Amino acid sequence: MNKKKKVAIFDIDGTIFRSSLLIEVTEALIREGIFPKSIIGIYRRAKKNWLQRQGSYEDYIGAVVRAFDQNLKKIAYTDFKQISKEVIRAHKDKVYVYTRDLIKELKSKDYYILAISHSPKEILDAFCKNYGFDKVYGRIYQIDKRGIFTGKTLHLELINNKAEVLARAVEKEGLTLQDSVGVGDTESDITFLTKVSNPICFNPNKKLYEHAKKHGWKIVVERKDVVYKI
Repeated sequence: MNKKKKVAIFDIDGTIFRSSLLIEVTEALIREGIFPKSIIGIYRRAKKNWLQRQGSYEDYIGAVVRAFDQNLKKIAYTDFKQISKEVIRAHKDKVYVYTRDLIKELKSKDYYILAISHSPKEILDAFCKNYGFDKVYGRIYQIDKRGIFTGKTLHLELINNKAEVLARAVEKEGLTLQDSVGVGDTESDITFLTKVSNPICFNPNKKLYEHAKKHGWKIVVERKDVVYKI
């Protein structure tokens, strides 16, 4: 009987990637004229509020998601895939040192490395390929027979439940949660962090930080060229 692999699950945006893949691809689509410039208005205020510390990052990214979802319909998949490749080519090395090195360490110990994000799966696949992920879960958008996005998001109920994604991967891939590792940065990651043996809250927002302190979870912050534990 084969020994089951241990699993490590990572959120991507803000945890490994020092930005948001969704934000980067949305703004690239606007620059290329594939998305109209007017959609910036959907998230401009939320972005300003976040930058001025008058609003949350969750509100900002939520507004970007709305802008993306509302404008993806009738866009050609080939155009989106090409823009995604260009975004990754430009930003693939924009990562945090701590999580980049943690992935290397866990891979050397033969962990199964799993990614989960609310960014589109196409751009996630391209990004995660550079870091040796075994499986990637992201938002999947329906494409019609002509290769055009319909505007419909598939399996949304699954991707919105990160704990369920982890459970699904463990069962499907024959993994074990013994000595498992999870890394996240916002309260939306709490669902899967509660399932792993070694939860790590990396650059957490306030809600995740407070939850982590209450439950004695490991908190790691990387600021400029310094990594420290709280």
